Amino acid sequence: MLEPLRIAIVGVGAIGGWIGARLAARGHRVSALARGTTLQALRERGLRLSSAGKESTAQVVASDDAAALGPQDLVFITVKGPALASVADSVTRLMGAETCIVSTMNGVPWWFFATSDDAQGAALQSVDPGGTLLARLPPEHVLGTVVHAACTAPEPGHVEHKMGNGLIIGEALGGRSPRLERAVEVLRDAAFDVTVSERIQKEIWYKLWGNMTMNPISAFTGATCDRILDDELVAGFVLQVMAEAAEIGSRIGCRIDESGTDRMQVTRKLGAFRTSMLQDVDTGRLLEIDALVAAPRELGRRVGVATPAMDALLGLTRLFARGRGLYP
Repeated sequence: MLEPLRIAIVGVGAIGGWIGARLAARGHRVSALARGTTLQALRERGLRLSSAGKESTAQVVASDDAAALGPQDLVFITVKGPALASVADSVTRLMGAETCIVSTMNGVPWWFFATSDDAQGAALQSVDPGGTLLARLPPEHVLGTVVHAACTAPEPGHVEHKMGNGLIIGEALGGRSPRLERAVEVLRDAAFDVTVSERIQKEIWYKLWGNMTMNPISAFTGATCDRILDDELVAGFVLQVMAEAAEIGSRIGCRIDESGTDRMQVTRKLGAFRTSMLQDVDTGRLLEIDALVAAPRELGRRVGVATPAMDALLGLTRLFARGRGLYP
């Protein structure tokens, strides 16, 4: 067994709970920064994981005080985008000189253009107004991660792993490093299917290209993915947004060679799938509109790509969410 690490999970929801439970099972000292009913559940019953017909319970150190948990080796940020600013100060209290932040979130992250030396390198106002996140959580501490798995959290402190086991991980600043190799070793030891990327931004953009339409359209229509794709007018609109995003990607070093139609066939295989954003609507959680739609739109303006379809998608989703108190 590997030398145990101090690992904190910030955001013990579906994905954070899945990762935390797996790592705790391998003997790592896993801490959970949590509050409210999640904090209570973790303290009383531990972190429960249901996967492949088996049930397990991991004991974690749960607290709402990051300073009490102390510096960590790895800090997984798995909160939803709207919550990131509110936990950033807590994350800094979990950091030592050698701490790695493992950014495990949907959409475009605050550090996305950490390697750019031109105007693209400025903070994205849609996800990091004023660049405060870049200042608090500098890219040189960050490993970016793309998750290919489906998990749900039916109740606080309990995660159900449905399908998928893939993690793609890479340095925010690109290339390879000893700390990246150590993180890969730890995750593979915990039975994750890990792929290393020397430019993780490409993997993030590719996943975004596939889910930046399904998520918001499902949210304001209430439709599952199969119904969205079965409507030829809506499917045509989806392809327009994807074409705009692909063009932006080609100008920021994240070229996509696959056709939108082929990517939609992959989505169709999921069947009557309820997206994470639709689940957030059901439970009254704030929607991740900025990282999924507003940030790509902002990038389009920076690199001179017109985005009329993306504009409409952002406007409709934002209007819907504001009417229900799910977006500022």
